Amino acid sequence: MQSVLNTVKGKALNVAEYLTPILKESKFRETGVLTPEDFVAAGDHLVHHCPTWQWAAGDENKTKPYLPKDKQFLITRNVPCYRRCKQMEYVGEETLVEEESGDGGWVETHQLNDDGTNQLDDKICELTLDESKDEMHTPNSDKMLPTAAANDENDDDDEAIDMDAFEESGMLDLVDPAVATTTRKQEAETRPCNTTASVVASETASSGDSVLRTRTYDLHITYDKYYQTPRLWVFGYDEQRKPLNVEQMYEDVSQDHAKKTVTMESHPHLPGPNMASVHPCRHADIMKKIIQTVEEGGGQLGVHLYLIIFLKFVQTVIPTIEYDFTQNFNMS
Repeated sequence: MQSVLNTVKGKALNVAEYLTPILKESKFRETGVLTPEDFVAAGDHLVHHCPTWQWAAGDENKTKPYLPKDKQFLITRNVPCYRRCKQMEYVGEETLVEEESGDGGWVETHQLNDDGTNQLDDKICELTLDESKDEMHTPNSDKMLPTAAANDENDDDDEAIDMDAFEESGMLDLVDPAVATTTRKQEAETRPCNTTASVVASETASSGDSVLRTRTYDLHITYDKYYQTPRLWVFGYDEQRKPLNVEQMYEDVSQDHAKKTVTMESHPHLPGPNMASVHPCRHADIMKKIIQTVEEGGGQLGVHLYLIIFLKFVQTVIPTIEYDFTQNFNMS
């Protein structure tokens, strides 16, 4: 139902955008919106300081006349995404660990179970140290014991051991009790020999779930004529550079924003499948508040910095897509 509503809303906004006149006068400081000229100026600044971003022309049939033909939208490719958002969203209560400092302390988010363990314990092999001395017992050891006891005090005076005789005694095959050994689970001990191949295959498949799957994303920034703000678009690929489906892309979006702030819509400059887009309805309000905060601190925010700041506050929607290597920005 939510996807249907988003589709209907998207069609209506396309009509509204078509009917909306082009903003001619800059109202950046008053309302946080941009003219097409402001968007191009901010894009040029982003490309100059962050060369991973580039201008793109897009499909000629979808060229917007209010933007230069070679500067229709901005694009950066192959942005890494190492984790899924659900790996960052912890379930359970947080514990305030320290509160003596004036900063209000810090928070411990990884909680342990009642028995003091956590989920990682199941993935760690149990290491045991066998202190048994019986492993050093050999058939010839009983014969050697009296001699060894008698010669304990005269070890320094004994002749060097014959290595051939030492090897024949079987001592080289013994296990040193000081070496840590791993213990396998009970089910591994009861597996039939004729199922070795299937067992190895199943273990490989199950262990694959723990392998770090690195996705990559292409990010686009377009100018939204209706909202008069930038708009971010993302499209993802798996390790084999195969396009992700809709649900897979939503895995890399904050669950507070998936299918709400972030929806799948058609790109304004490119044909092809729908792309995930961060809806721009709140962008102007957020930028206006940032401008006011900077001015209250005695600073001044130029329109050329718009996209630098825009990319920083949009990061909260897609926190695992690591694209923000832009210049630092201080609001004070």
